[in-house]
Amino acid sequence: MSTATVLQAYRFALDPSAVQARDLERHAGAARFAFNWALAQVKANIGQRTAERSYGLDGDELTPSLGWNLPALRRAWNAGKSEVAPWWSECSKEAFNTGLDGVARSLKNWADSKSGKRAGRTVGFPRFKARRRTTPSVRFTTGVIRVETDRKHVTLPRVGTIKTHESTRKLARRLETGTARILSATVRRATGRGYC
Repeated sequence: MSTATVLQAYRFALDPSAVQARDLERHAGAARFAFNWALAQVKANIGQRTAERSYGLDGDELTPSLGWNLPALRRAWNAGKSEVAPWWSECSKEAFNTGLDGVARSLKNWADSKSGKRAGRTVGFPRFKARRRTTPSVRFTTGVIRVETDRKHVTLPRVGTIKTHESTRKLARRLETGTARILSATVRRATGRGYC
C-alpha cells in the first residue's frame, strides 16, 4: 500500500460581504506592508555594511548582518511591529507572515541565482511591492481554515465564514471521508473577484 502524499489545490470564487471584502483587502495590504518593511530592513543592513567596508572596517567591527530566512525576519518584525505598524492587531499574524515569507523566498532565489545554485534565468534582487501593481494576496496556514458542511461557505481566521460563489462539494466530500486535509488557504484578487 502506498503512503505517498499528493498536494492538490482547489480554487473557489468568493462572494464576501462588504465588511469581509474590506477585511480581506486589509489583510492583503498588511502582507504587502510586511514585505516592503522587511525588504527595506535588509537593504538598509546591506547598505550599512557596504558603507562600513568602504571606510576600512571589517569582521566584528561591522554592523551585524540581518538574517534573510523567515525565522530571523519574523523575530525582527515582532521586535519592531508596535512602532512601525501600531495597527498590527487588526489583522491575523498570517497576513504579516505572508509578506515576510515572500521576502525570505525572494532573497533566497536571488542568492541561489547569483551563486549558480539555481538553474534558469538570472533572478534579480527583490523589488518593493506597489499597491496598484501588486495582486492582493494573503495566505493562511494556521487557525480555523475549513470548508463548511453546507458546501457553500469557507471559514478563514479573523475574517470569518465567507460565502462561495460555487459549490465546495468536491473538497467537502474528500474532507468528510478523511482522504484530504487542508494545509493552507490563499485568498487572491484576480479579474475583479476574490478567489480562495
